[in-house]
Amino acid sequence: MSLVRNLATVSGFTGISRILGFVRDILVAAFLGAGPIADAFFVAFRLPNLFRRLFAEGAFNAAFVPLYAGKVEAEGREAAQTFAEQTHAVMFTFMLLVTFGAMASMPWVTYALAPGFEDWALKISTQEAINLKPAGIEQALAIPGEFISKLAYAEQLNMITFPYLFFMVIVALFSGMLNSLGRFAAAAAAPILLNVFFIITLLLIIPRVPDPGQAMAWTVAAAGFGQMLLLYIALKRAGLNMRMRLPRVSSDVKTLMRRMVPGVLSAGAMQINVVIGTMISTFQESGVSFLYYAERVYQLPLGMIGIAFGVVLLPELARRLKADDQKGAMNSMNRGMEMALLLTLPATVALIVMPWPIVVTLFERAEFVREASDATAIALMAYAAGLPAYVLVKILQPAFYAREDTVTPFRLALVSIVINIALSLVLFQFIQYVGIALATAISSWVNVLMLWIVLVRKDHLSLDGRFISRLPKILASSVVMGGVLWSGMRWLRPWFDGELYEKVAALAALIATGMIVYALLSLLLGAVRPADFSAMFRRGKI
Repeated sequence: MSLVRNLATVSGFTGISRILGFVRDILVAAFLGAGPIADAFFVAFRLPNLFRRLFAEGAFNAAFVPLYAGKVEAEGREAAQTFAEQTHAVMFTFMLLVTFGAMASMPWVTYALAPGFEDWALKISTQEAINLKPAGIEQALAIPGEFISKLAYAEQLNMITFPYLFFMVIVALFSGMLNSLGRFAAAAAAPILLNVFFIITLLLIIPRVPDPGQAMAWTVAAAGFGQMLLLYIALKRAGLNMRMRLPRVSSDVKTLMRRMVPGVLSAGAMQINVVIGTMISTFQESGVSFLYYAERVYQLPLGMIGIAFGVVLLPELARRLKADDQKGAMNSMNRGMEMALLLTLPATVALIVMPWPIVVTLFERAEFVREASDATAIALMAYAAGLPAYVLVKILQPAFYAREDTVTPFRLALVSIVINIALSLVLFQFIQYVGIALATAISSWVNVLMLWIVLVRKDHLSLDGRFISRLPKILASSVVMGGVLWSGMRWLRPWFDGELYEKVAALAALIATGMIVYALLSLLLGAVRPADFSAMFRRGKI
């Protein structure tokens, strides 16, 4: 199997999804800004989106892929198909119960997600928010139909978006089956549908409806069904006909669940940290929105690099280890980390050096004003400090999962989550929402350090000479590029106060200059060599 070819497939489709996601968020910022309706929608979307990332990118994939791939190799596709159908029946039934249970208890679920919303009300027609503490809830809600509790509004949106969670669990199962057979395209392309649905809603529906929040929420539910349908069709084309069975917890399904439960925390520690940050940020007006927009920016390199590596590296390592190719597995880990840092470190430096031009160009228009740009840029800088850690976690964890060990990363992730909660609560008192972003970055680095130490102690990871020699060169190239970007940003500063075309031109010039400088320095210093690329295309592997 070609690691590079599959990585390019996943990264390519993920990149398209992220770019469309930027278009989506640009439109969201223009229509909703960083106001109370945006806050409520982002909270309503947070929980189902958390489960999407946990299952599609984390726990389920980590537990299911080695088991399914192992059955394909050892017992054939028919036995693997039976295992998949048993898993589908159990998860389908379980998620139906969870969905109905959560919707029945939605007031408590919403309060747990957004306790700070209890003190606010909003007027949908004007996107106006008022604080209930000084005004008093009786006075604020005295005119029927004018103001609604922000918490109650978020609850309405949660009721609409929550079925998306059910669809995403089924999507995760279908994706795992396709990935195990080396078919990455459909699973990687599925998230594109969500952004397409959003863009259509934002351009054609929201200008014509009185409540933009509900329109956005219904779009989430519709997109979830569309993604499930797309992957079902892909399975049919791959010759995998999923038959409905009565739920039965077989020994194989028990093994899957036993491995998956600890993986929920270990693979999704960062996403759980983001949800915790959202909960705390609800106590600050627009805090949820500032963190959301900043998160969307750094998610572009994370999605294209980190998540793609995690998806492709897991089956690659699992196959090599089952073939007792320890040397090949170690080489894949080293090349994966090398390539990831080659792409991630310059992105990290760029986001730290020039977050403000990026935010101003992408989001500042209509309802998204300069104050929101300034606030979001600071959060982006704090998040960006942890970008290499976010990516390395996605590379280091598959080394455990491929060995069918989900318990160790679970324990380490639990430590990082506790650290994140403690830091978020402390830093929020001093620097508010920025402290939440900084706590996420710090706890991610702690997680990387712990994973690294354990892998080295178990002789599952050792750095080869090529990685050790190239890492300082990658760092040097990134730092020099950062200096060039800083100087260019100061020179082009007036352009970012001008019209949109001036902002776009200035940002494009900065990005192009940074990429050229980094590429030339990397080649001159030997951080990467032309022969690496020719070898990859010639042999189809790293």
